[in-house]
Amino acid sequence: MTSPTGSGAAGTSGRDLPERARVVIVGGGVIGASIAYHLAHLGWTDIVLVEQHELTAGTTWHAAGLITVAGMTNPTSLHFFQRSRELYPLLEAETGHSTGWRQIGHLGLAANPQRREALRREAAWMAGHGIDEYELSPAELAEMWPLMRTDDLISGFFTPSDGRADPVGVTTALAKGARQLGASIVEGVRVTGIRTAGRRVTGVVTDQGVVETEVVVNAAGMWARQLGELAGVTVPLQAAEHYYLITDTVPGMDPDLAVIEDADRYGYYRPEGDGMLVGLFEPKGAAWSVDRVPDTFAFGTLPPDWERMPPFLAQAMDRVPCLEGIGVRTFFCGPESFTPDLHPMVGPVPELDGYFVAAGMNSLGILSAGGVGDVIATWIVDGVPPVDVTGFAPDRAALHETTRRFRSERVVEQLGASFGDSWYPTWKQHTARNVRRSVLHERHVELGAHFNASVGWEFPEWFDEPGNPVTIVPGFDRQESFPIIGREHMAVREDVGILDMSLMAKFRVQGPSAAAVLSRLSANDVTREIGRLVYTQWLNEAGGIVADLTVTRLDMDDFLVVASDLIHRRVEPLIRRETRPDEVAVVTDVTSAYTLLTVQGPLSRDLLARLSDADLSNEAFPYLTSRPIQVGYAPVIASRVTYVGELGWELYAPTEYALGLYDDLLSAGADLGVRPVGMAAMSGLRLEKGYRDIGIDIDNMDNPLEAGLGFAVAWDKPGGFNGREALLRAKAAGPPTTRVMGVRLLDPDVDLFGNEPVLADGAWAGYVRAAAFGYTIGAAVGLAEISCDQGVTADWLREREFTIRTAQGDLPAVVQAAPFYDPDRLRIRDVATAG
Repeated sequence: MTSPTGSGAAGTSGRDLPERARVVIVGGGVIGASIAYHLAHLGWTDIVLVEQHELTAGTTWHAAGLITVAGMTNPTSLHFFQRSRELYPLLEAETGHSTGWRQIGHLGLAANPQRREALRREAAWMAGHGIDEYELSPAELAEMWPLMRTDDLISGFFTPSDGRADPVGVTTALAKGARQLGASIVEGVRVTGIRTAGRRVTGVVTDQGVVETEVVVNAAGMWARQLGELAGVTVPLQAAEHYYLITDTVPGMDPDLAVIEDADRYGYYRPEGDGMLVGLFEPKGAAWSVDRVPDTFAFGTLPPDWERMPPFLAQAMDRVPCLEGIGVRTFFCGPESFTPDLHPMVGPVPELDGYFVAAGMNSLGILSAGGVGDVIATWIVDGVPPVDVTGFAPDRAALHETTRRFRSERVVEQLGASFGDSWYPTWKQHTARNVRRSVLHERHVELGAHFNASVGWEFPEWFDEPGNPVTIVPGFDRQESFPIIGREHMAVREDVGILDMSLMAKFRVQGPSAAAVLSRLSANDVTREIGRLVYTQWLNEAGGIVADLTVTRLDMDDFLVVASDLIHRRVEPLIRRETRPDEVAVVTDVTSAYTLLTVQGPLSRDLLARLSDADLSNEAFPYLTSRPIQVGYAPVIASRVTYVGELGWELYAPTEYALGLYDDLLSAGADLGVRPVGMAAMSGLRLEKGYRDIGIDIDNMDNPLEAGLGFAVAWDKPGGFNGREALLRAKAAGPPTTRVMGVRLLDPDVDLFGNEPVLADGAWAGYVRAAAFGYTIGAAVGLAEISCDQGVTADWLREREFTIRTAQGDLPAVVQAAPFYDPDRLRIRDVATAG
């Protein structure tokens, strides 16, 4: 652990503040320094980093400096790690300043079968990305780490490429590298405001003058939320107490011992000089400074909570029995900031053009800094990010997540969740719940709903049988809910089911320019006849998918846009930025105005006909049409469309009518076998059909051709669309080398959860992005990323034997482009039953 010594050699004083800069970075921790370094290396040297105190004065100086791949089981987090791991050993040669990098390896411990399976799954995924993790027996662990207790362990996993670095050394080297290329770093400057013109950044106001700029990066760490408030920008993060202990001399301590992480004891361990550092990520943490982080806080520590922490500390220290009786040099408590979903906030904000955020590292700032700096710098320079950012960009955040109550409640569980509690598919957040509720919520409770939450929305996963609530056990075993979800699934396939999809984002886009703006945004042709619903993607200039949604033309100048909850706050800014100065397009968020009930199944027409006098026949109401009708008492917008692969309608009901409509549907359909259906059943239903879900199985690194969505591209429509030129280049290049494909296991007794390696003739070919059990086809089904350097073609697929690596071994699998269920869409079009 490096003590704070200041870093005046890396920066200058406030009197050297320039009047103008191309980019202003606010925050002199490791993240801000990395952004400056990477921008300078991309040739943008007219930049200034301002820090209110000295470099590293916030939370960087007291970080543990672990550079480990543990838990990095998504490509974006892995990129953050890999760039840092690649960069830090090289910085000293470039800058002459040591980063303290030491490759000592990392050990993840498993004391129970569930943890071992989680670590085995991680190791299998990492192997496909070039990172070796080796499973070791308790005896091998004892030989590698003689001081460690191993009698309760069943295995451990060693990653030799991992290590540790000096946080202050890394930051100083990055800052020095940026300055050598011409960037400015100015310490002792506090930002007090952001100047704007319209909805664009024009300058940064400081206590020592104004810097004109077009781009500002909020890298202010635990102050980032407060800095965002100055410009009306939402940055939901909250500081929490974070603890570690440094012991006196430990006999037999080897400074080259690997870092240990014991997720079930919520502790990590590494040598510290001739002693040991024991760090804690306790399952019940404590928020710090909920109202406001003091501007004067620099190189600060917090008083330890001696009443709360001893039980967690005793549990962690029991892993190394020889520590009993060893003196304590330091029991450190300092703040670290956490986000609501444990992903950092990385990218441009929806509220203000030219404003980027790089904050909320969830105590992984040193580990992530190399990659975060690379991503932000590349995004600023090129206009598009080099990695998937769907689950990392600030536009995923909901407005309620910055409230005092939400932050103080949610942060309590984030330390333990980040350290390993959240590694199981059964895990869900327990704090700050019931924030956003459908008007049908209490009816769902009465019907036995088992809830989960997404972006604050409570939604039913399934509906327990009366008097028989399900108990969920952490891990990968098949749960008690399995048959319940199956019954809901088959109700949709054989009879009729009703899903409450109120959480979907809904917008009315109106005005004389609405059609032109939406047409440029949409890869498909959305300027169709009134009453036509169109499925489309919105692309960035590289052809990557930034939105996956439907656009319905309600009138000549009136459209309904429906998107997933995850990209709710992305839609309006995309429309606003696309609207030209001489155009008029008004966007109204109507998510709360309409309850969305989706009525799906072969008997859906029969059910609706009992409550409506509308002609719902194929001839009068064909697939992908939309019109106003009445159902029971309720006036609704009815759209014949499906996300589960059956005959069905989406009903957009004004919220005040929704409860009565829901009750009417359940009552009128009792003899038809109608059931309320949860999201868990929908997962299997949609994956049997191969329907995509942005942020889950498609993202901005996929273009429509790679995602299997080329059918939704109107290549030659008048006026073209954003990303068309990049997409044409991709098309001309031949078969995609990476494609999203359907996968299913042949063994009906094994489940998939996502991230399982897919092997072609025994060699890595990709991995499962999303999975569920397909009750209709009788096996686990999913969507996978499949790659082949020569192109993923039909011939290549036919010539390969595919397996999927599971806990039960490498099992035979089918990989194909077509859906596994009703590939000819006969059910959707009601061809089989049409009279």
